[in-house]
Amino acid sequence: MLSYEQCMLSYTFFRDSVPAPSYVYHVCPSTATYTRNSSYFTNLITLLSSLSSRASLSNGFQNATAGEAPDILTGLFLCRGDLSTEVCRRCVVFAVSDTFTRCPNEKEVTLYYDDCMLRYSNRYILSTLNTNGGIILVNTQNITSNQIGLFRDLVLSTMNQAATDASVSPGRFATGKANFTAFQTLYGLVQCTPDLTTQQCLRCLNLTINQLPTDRIGGRSVVPSCNSRYELYLFYNESDIGSPKPQLDSAPPPQPISIPSPKPGEGGNSTVIVIAVVVPVTVIFLLLVAVFIFRAKRKTTAYETEPLAVVSTDGDDITTAGSLQFDFRAIEAATDKFSESNKLGQGGFGQVYKGTFPSGVQVAVKRLSKTSGQGEREFENEVVVVAKLQHRNLVRLLGFCLEGEEKILVYEYVPNKSLDYFLFADSTMQSQLDWKKRYKIVEGIARGILYLHQDS
Repeated sequence: MLSYEQCMLSYTFFRDSVPAPSYVYHVCPSTATYTRNSSYFTNLITLLSSLSSRASLSNGFQNATAGEAPDILTGLFLCRGDLSTEVCRRCVVFAVSDTFTRCPNEKEVTLYYDDCMLRYSNRYILSTLNTNGGIILVNTQNITSNQIGLFRDLVLSTMNQAATDASVSPGRFATGKANFTAFQTLYGLVQCTPDLTTQQCLRCLNLTINQLPTDRIGGRSVVPSCNSRYELYLFYNESDIGSPKPQLDSAPPPQPISIPSPKPGEGGNSTVIVIAVVVPVTVIFLLLVAVFIFRAKRKTTAYETEPLAVVSTDGDDITTAGSLQFDFRAIEAATDKFSESNKLGQGGFGQVYKGTFPSGVQVAVKRLSKTSGQGEREFENEVVVVAKLQHRNLVRLLGFCLEGEEKILVYEYVPNKSLDYFLFADSTMQSQLDWKKRYKIVEGIARGILYLHQDS
């Protein structure tokens, strides 16, 4: 059996002999680990060697297995569909080495780069749809306010067409482009791992497209089984993939909301979105429609990386809610100790307050009734169960807080109230909702409900 030092020397040589691809993100849960002198480590070396050697002969995707139960491993790599075999090989070789630096003893690893993705696990991961442990990348430059609607429609129609094309192509890869202005062209790219079925691929791409921030000039959404990206510049090798197919004339869904998670005490240029819905599904329906009217804004200074969920994972399941938890004192300060002046409303489950964190980020804080009868364990379990819901037609819950008898839910803040206010409380607002807009709202609500019933 190779020693750890021998393996490190070998892979360090491979890594240093090829150019480093652009690193994006990695996920390696610490729920299952191995030791350096274990049979699992030996099998891992065999698996990674097999993937490295196949990279020079592949069409951009390969998978492999190594070992026997209980130390059997499965692994795969996926290179971007427009890249040459040599570029793919270099990325895979580097990723194989990089895994020992970024995830030195975890049994389940996913590494993302601009050119490729590498995955391996002690579970069977082939031909299995996995949309957990992903990220959203957004360009910090906004689309001008008078062009947001047009740009959103263009992005979604272009990406939806590309998703349809990719799902039926053998390589599960497609691109699309469309004219935005006389001088600007929108470019889109979508890709699934080719081991997925047509239905699995389309379902995965629909989820990532739903997460794209269409108020920015560029963005991408990446999960283990697929990825979607658009830019206002040509970021792929168009000559290597041929001309994209024409777009479908379909009405796209409404735009998503992009809100940073206001985790107290953290700074820097990158912001984290914790996409978590921790209320019962019956309550979610009451929150669906608010996202169609207004979009919250944020300021950043760099191209941002936003994890879809910052939680521990065990396979496909979220198992802990600790990373979603806010500090009670920070929430108390943000709401001015739940002052009446910050009160937004009250329902059967508790009172809702507006909160503003020192960073300027605004949230809606729902203070649940102390007589709800739900214990801490049940409350946290509900967080874990529903935190995997990811859809832009659902108002996002950023997290929760438990402090003594206090049970608090932290939502993104929607400044212009809810749909019932527009329909019934303000006659001036009623006139703004013509039947075309109302139809789109109903369509958006239906998409959210379909997601809850079918895709979640």
